Amino acid sequence: MTSDQQAYNAQMIAEFRATRDQPDGPFPGRPLLLVTTTGARSGLARTTPLMYATIDGQLLLIGSNMGAEAQPDWCRNLIANPQVTIEVGKETYAATARVTTGAERARLWEGLIVQSPFFVEHQAKTMREIPLIVIERSNSSPETQDATPGG
Repeated sequence: MTSDQQAYNAQMIAEFRATRDQPDGPFPGRPLLLVTTTGARSGLARTTPLMYATIDGQLLLIGSNMGAEAQPDWCRNLIANPQVTIEVGKETYAATARVTTGAERARLWEGLIVQSPFFVEHQAKTMREIPLIVIERSNSSPETQDATPGG
């Protein structure tokens, strides 16, 4: 990731955390969350702002990387270590990320492109199959109303 992208992400993370309790959320009209992964190589916590979708009641992350051939860093991280922290709306919670496959992925993809048709363009730009990742809240983690600092 370039230093420009890191600076942009840091600004988005700060704005998200500062305005997440507002009725329209930090970015009105744009479903945004923060996912904290563990770096696949570094082992360090990495927080990334991401667009998400809710399909059939499931929170879904989309590893499109705008259609680039390379998998996004956050996606590689959660594949290596699927234990993540999610900050969405006023909630912060521990979760497990699961990459979907087969019929489940096909069903979720169909739902996603109805909500956000531009992902068809992202898929057309790349030879890799864009990962769809379901976020499953950890049962052992109580919900919290305040975001924990870090990133």
